[in-house]
Amino acid sequence: MRTFDEILAIAAERKGSVEAVLGAVTPVAPQAEVAAVPDDRWLAEMKRAVFQAGFNWDVIEKKWPGFEAAFEGFDVGRCAFMPEDWFEELAADTRIVRNGKKIRAVQVNAQLIQSVEGGFGAKIAGWPREDFAGLLQWLGKGGSHMSGTSAQYMLRKMGVDGYVLGKDVVGRLIAEGVIDKPPTSQKAMQAVQGAFNEWADQSERSLKEISRVLAQSLDA
Repeated sequence: MRTFDEILAIAAERKGSVEAVLGAVTPVAPQAEVAAVPDDRWLAEMKRAVFQAGFNWDVIEKKWPGFEAAFEGFDVGRCAFMPEDWFEELAADTRIVRNGKKIRAVQVNAQLIQSVEGGFGAKIAGWPREDFAGLLQWLGKGGSHMSGTSAQYMLRKMGVDGYVLGKDVVGRLIAEGVIDKPPTSQKAMQAVQGAFNEWADQSERSLKEISRVLAQSLDA
């Protein structure tokens, strides 16, 4: 496995400079800021990630005010207790994308948020970045439609330090011998986490920055 500096040099050569590789990376949010995010905003961003998966993101963004209205501002208590008549109304609501399984997912995710003592945001903020894979596993197990990259994109949107295992990042991980195919098992995710932790120790950079460097180091 190459060092972080070696991979950064590859990315910089491809893109023209280190600044071209990392200049657009936005800062990770402070822990206190992540912890203070209200539960309804966590639920909203979980729902956005669920509906964006496998769908045109621009369509979801254009419809988002309709999502906010249809799901009543993503009130966690209201969404956790979703009576059948409300579900049927949502399934026919033209303001949103009418996908029954993804609509029902909001109830499961609201229940997950409600189940966390001390606040959902505080739990996310306090999760060690060295175990980002464990956070993804917890969200995937307890939530609905939170597997794959959905939770990864959601957490990034909320300012949490982490990686997104897109095609190019996975390609670099395969090239470095960390994994031999897209990671789906717990063992493979532990190997991914181990590599990111090693590169973080070498570079003192965020997981987000490392993810960006890996993505920019590989020809599309």
